[in-house]
Amino acid sequence: MSVRQMLSVDRAACAGHGMCYGTAPDLIDCDDQGDPVLPERPLTDDEVAAARDAVAACPERALTLIDATAAT
Repeated sequence: MSVRQMLSVDRAACAGHGMCYGTAPDLIDCDDQGDPVLPERPLTDDEVAAARDAVAACPERALTLIDATAAT
């Protein structure tokens, strides 16, 4: 069984470029100020690939995948 993962954003590092939700629009939304809105739950296996693409697209390296068990 694989480790369950969640997305996490460092709000201080995020500059609101929108690359994350532009890369994974079915997974990440944005709020009125352009900040990412992440799922507050472990990702499904199908979502992890899109999440990895979004993490890689972030120019500020503000988005990361974390172990969901560590987030609770």
